[in-house]
Amino acid sequence: MKEFYYVNNDQTKNPGLHHEVHTEEHAKKLNIINKSYLGYYDNCRDAVKKAREIYENADGCAICCPLCHKG
Repeated sequence: MKEFYYVNNDQTKNPGLHHEVHTEEHAKKLNIINKSYLGYYDNCRDAVKKAREIYENADGCAICCPLCHKG
C-alpha cells in the first residue's frame, strides 16, 4: 500500500539523533511540524533512500517504518 512519507528535519527530537522517516499519518500524530516531504512510495525503503539524499543519517521510524529502522 502506497503512503506519503516525510523526514523529520529536527533530529534532536530523536533519541538516536538521526533524521527519522515517518508516514504522513504518524508525522501528524506526533505533531511533527519541521519536516520535508519525500514522496508517495510503496515502501519505506524507497522513502529512506530519498531521505538520505538530504540527510545521510536518515533512518526509518521504529513505529511506522519498522522494516527500515536500524536504530
